[in-house]
Amino acid sequence: MKKLLFVTLFVLSLIASAFAQDDVYPSLDNKGLLFIKNATIHVGNGQVIENGTIQVHNGKIEKVGKNLPTPVDDVNVLDAKGKQVYPGLILCSSQLGIQEIGGNAVRGSNDFQELGDYNTNIRSIVAYNADSRIIGTLRANGILLANTVPQGGLLTGSSSVVQLDAWNYEDAVYKSDVGIHFHMPGLLNRAGGGSSGPQQPVDLVKKGLEKIEEVKQFFRQAKAYLQETTHAETNLKFEALRPLFEKKQKFFIHCDIIKQILVAIDFVKEFGFNVVLIGASECYQVADLLSQNNIAVILEQEHVLPTSEDDDVDQPFKTPAVLQKAGVLFALNDEDETTRYRNLSFNAGTAAAYGLTREEALSAITLNAAKILGIDDRTGSIEPGKDANIVVCEGDILDMRSSIVTDAFIQGRKVSLENKQTQLYERYKHKYGLK
Repeated sequence: MKKLLFVTLFVLSLIASAFAQDDVYPSLDNKGLLFIKNATIHVGNGQVIENGTIQVHNGKIEKVGKNLPTPVDDVNVLDAKGKQVYPGLILCSSQLGIQEIGGNAVRGSNDFQELGDYNTNIRSIVAYNADSRIIGTLRANGILLANTVPQGGLLTGSSSVVQLDAWNYEDAVYKSDVGIHFHMPGLLNRAGGGSSGPQQPVDLVKKGLEKIEEVKQFFRQAKAYLQETTHAETNLKFEALRPLFEKKQKFFIHCDIIKQILVAIDFVKEFGFNVVLIGASECYQVADLLSQNNIAVILEQEHVLPTSEDDDVDQPFKTPAVLQKAGVLFALNDEDETTRYRNLSFNAGTAAAYGLTREEALSAITLNAAKILGIDDRTGSIEPGKDANIVVCEGDILDMRSSIVTDAFIQGRKVSLENKQTQLYERYKHKYGLK
């Protein structure tokens, strides 16, 4: 018994040390005036101000422009001469804080998935772990806000936007319950048999369409329920959809191929939802149709092979430019489980090499992302009245070779750029006497 207890305590101590936060703490609130001067300011809306100054007061941007006077006393001044200043980058879709290690390799670190197909009442924010080690690596790459998305089933629940400098999920929440997520069933038949030989063919498209019809019926029932003034019993799953029907939330549909995208348009026509597609790798084929129906798109990953073998090999790189030309509101994302979201800005850099201007590519990870998530009144660009979510960088933040983030501010607070990786780097520099 004693041996078993010792082993249990030893294992628990290993888990605690593996996932405990390092000595990096959230910053204190910024009070008073802050000036970032002599910078090249990329506003996020396409405008660039050379040798500009940003005036921040109590965490809010007050003024942006050239030749702003800087008081001598009782102010914080950051001289960013020779540096580039950007809005804080926004990760539109992730499992940040609810899945620490991808692929269920360490299940004890994960709390992102529920059983059952209809989980509309599930809220990702209450499971968010503000001590995730991944958070520090994102701040060091200029990512200051993230939308954390639940998984599991068809309707997986609501996602929330968090700011990445917090003690707990209550402190972290930037906008709660921004939208309900629907993972659309596959609508593509694939050839192949089992290991035991040929099997009876299954029409996956038919099965997928049946599932979609069930989801539509679920929404029809929810709509009827919400139109009733009184209820014999409270249905939590239907009640969770009230903001969606009132257009206070977005309806995020995870899909890829044309058939799925056309089904998504049907949801707009039948229910009037404010739809955002996530993934939608074949959306370039119907960009004009998406524009006509006011459907926004989050492109999850650019550094991948095309969806279809008939597509151009560089089609994922070119799709953002197609959407831009068609007038579709879109944002870029980074879903790669190996890099854990850190390459967001470099995905935008790839899009800039394939048809977007650099400022358009920047907007796709700042202001466009903020518009899609419904937070553009507070962030996404460096403009008066918005939160001072700001990144200061040596070199071009979209360029992997030159991008070095030197300073970052969330709501005016200067946040730490330390993380487990930088601490290991400093540890072994010290061990071997390297400067």
